[in-house]
Amino acid sequence: MASADYAVIDKMLIPNYADWNIRFVTNELSIVYTDKSRYSATINSKNWIDLLLKSDVAFGRADPNADPCGYRTVMALQLAEKYYRKPGLAAKFQAKDVNLIRPKEVDLVALLESGALDYIFLYRSVAVQHQLKYLKLPDEINLKNPVFAKLYATSRVEINGKEPGSKELMTGEPMIYGVTILRNAPNKAAALAFIKFLLNKQQGIKIMERTGGLPVIPMPCKSF
Repeated sequence: MASADYAVIDKMLIPNYADWNIRFVTNELSIVYTDKSRYSATINSKNWIDLLLKSDVAFGRADPNADPCGYRTVMALQLAEKYYRKPGLAAKFQAKDVNLIRPKEVDLVALLESGALDYIFLYRSVAVQHQLKYLKLPDEINLKNPVFAKLYATSRVEINGKEPGSKELMTGEPMIYGVTILRNAPNKAAALAFIKFLLNKQQGIKIMERTGGLPVIPMPCKSF
């Protein structure tokens, strides 16, 4: 069993259904665009804030209540506010282009490719797989680097809970993928063979890199 959020394995499978959790690849939040995007020829890591806040620029993001990419975008904006020392930055972004918020990240890709949007906040892997241009954000913002786990944890977003009227507080953390073998797996030999393929630098990891993943091997394996 593999998850794009390693914590799912820790919380839902260990210790009752699995004994360990290998973290093997990470992703990062980035600003994705095309050649048709306004100011695409000049955007960079220093001016992206001013460009995206321009009145003639349309940017999209996923709904925090419907998609993890949505609340992670808000977290990244909170971290950008601290990194660039711009009080109120996250609120400015959240107040702009609210009519362009979509339920899922994939909904944004079509709007970007058609020219309806200039920029979207999206995972690097999706941008790579769709052959879209993307602006790399500092590691202090992009939720990629485990080194900045404590910093990421200072970002928090409240979203709708599972029960009507309830709320759930999401805390920022590195976007790390995890994999395990279930204790009662009916074919453990095949599962182990797949794990070996997945973690091999010339096989599974090479595929991950080609499709936008960022390996974090070697990384301590969490076992119980």
